[in-house]
Amino acid sequence: MLTAGIGVFLVACKALSTNLENASSQKLKDLFAKTGKNKWIGVGIGTLGTAAIQSSGAITVMVIGFVNVGIMSLAQAATIIYGANIGTTITAQIVALGMFGGNGISASIIFSAFAGIGVFISMGARHERWKLIGGILTGFGLLFVGLHIMSNAMEDFASLDSVKDFLASISNPILLVLIGTLLTALIQSSSVLTSIAITMVFSGLITLDQGIYMTMGSNIGSCVVALLAGMSSGTNAKRTALIHLLFNVMGVALFLFIALMLHIFSGGHSSFGTVTDHLFPYAAQMQLALFHTIFNVCTTLVALPMTNLLVNTVTRMIPEVPSKQQASQPHLYYLDETMLRTPVVAVRQVKAEIENMAELAMANFRRSIHIVTTLEFDDMDNFRATEDELNFLNSEVTRYVAKLSSKPLNKTDNKYLNTAIKSVSDMERIGDYAENIVEYAVSLKAQHSTFSAPAIMEIKEMKQLIENLYGHIRKAYSEISIAELENANNVEEEIDRFTETMEARHIERLVSGECTAQVGAEYISLAQNAERIADHLINLGKSIRKFA
Repeated sequence: MLTAGIGVFLVACKALSTNLENASSQKLKDLFAKTGKNKWIGVGIGTLGTAAIQSSGAITVMVIGFVNVGIMSLAQAATIIYGANIGTTITAQIVALGMFGGNGISASIIFSAFAGIGVFISMGARHERWKLIGGILTGFGLLFVGLHIMSNAMEDFASLDSVKDFLASISNPILLVLIGTLLTALIQSSSVLTSIAITMVFSGLITLDQGIYMTMGSNIGSCVVALLAGMSSGTNAKRTALIHLLFNVMGVALFLFIALMLHIFSGGHSSFGTVTDHLFPYAAQMQLALFHTIFNVCTTLVALPMTNLLVNTVTRMIPEVPSKQQASQPHLYYLDETMLRTPVVAVRQVKAEIENMAELAMANFRRSIHIVTTLEFDDMDNFRATEDELNFLNSEVTRYVAKLSSKPLNKTDNKYLNTAIKSVSDMERIGDYAENIVEYAVSLKAQHSTFSAPAIMEIKEMKQLIENLYGHIRKAYSEISIAELENANNVEEEIDRFTETMEARHIERLVSGECTAQVGAEYISLAQNAERIADHLINLGKSIRKFA
């Protein structure tokens, strides 16, 4: 029955976390976009983010992903991890609250009923939001179903003297911390271990002090998920995982020292359990839940001023391995495999990666126009490197989106991913057309020819129109702005008209003998390639209509 209760509780945690992630996806994305240099903001983001999705492991892995792709510093990551440790104590508070009720109908029974209510809402709901609400209520209710099963099993164990005597013999604080660490590492959830400890204390199976030390150990055990994620990633990801471990070990060591001093100066009469009992009497489950919160808050307050020292320490422990070859290789800028653990944030990063592809594609378009109008090839190495990067990103982002699409996501995010693969292809095609324009420059140089001055002016005018179009598209895509998309459509129509003008003027120059037929063919092809670049930019903008 205990195993059954733990199983239900774990399933409930997963269901609750997934539905909360999807329900708060936009707020979660906005929250992590606000990471700044202020340490308190980082702590607040970590606390709120974990409270929102009920998973400190998910937040920590998400942070490791951000650090790994270079969009968050180690110091920022450290403060968010501090906050995640505080946010994860919310589960323990909810569990402790559910155990009130005495001889009447307990809060646990009332909360368990939310499982059935949630299922009925999900079955009858047509709107995505109500389905998510139903899923959240179901997960919340199942937490207490699992808790109720565990609690009943604990009461049966508590009636067996052999079990009570065995547990009573485990009194060494370090051994209890180790047990809490190992059990949490096994089930990969500090919230579950803390909830089990609360039910054991509530049923009288273990003392409050034993529960406190096991809960302290759960903080260290919770680092296993982050360590696994960090070890398979880059240097900074490994450092972030190590910060998480050192932070929790430091907190446990500090509180074990305080416990030792308390024991010595009181002559063995005082402990964390007796102190907590005096502060919050008559509710053992609430005492343990509150101690868990106090422990994490105090550890954060101690660690916060030492953040830079902690960052410097892990930097020395895991030094950077310089590699010019690796640095020059194509790579993903905003995406990381570890982010797949938190799909709603991974979706946001896909969008950032596509926006980055658009910047790279436009950078090569600008280079191509400079090369074809000046016949100067000094920037060709950068051009080729960017083209290789666009090809790499086209393949890797498409692969990543395919994996992300298999994760549980809300309807809006699923719609976005359906457009993302096409957008990635559009950005890669812009790079291909820029490559065509460079080839025209190579052909002109081989012929010892050049475009006429009027033709060069027209090419530069076309470039300016495409720059104007890109400005509107970038804003439309970033802000999901239909108004900016309409502005972009107007510019695109202007580009179509100007392409016709370029062709007409070319014919006039051809008739007047200002240019040769061969040079004219290159010019017409360039105009058509520029127009197609505009078409692919418009495709990126139009994609927002499907998920706006």
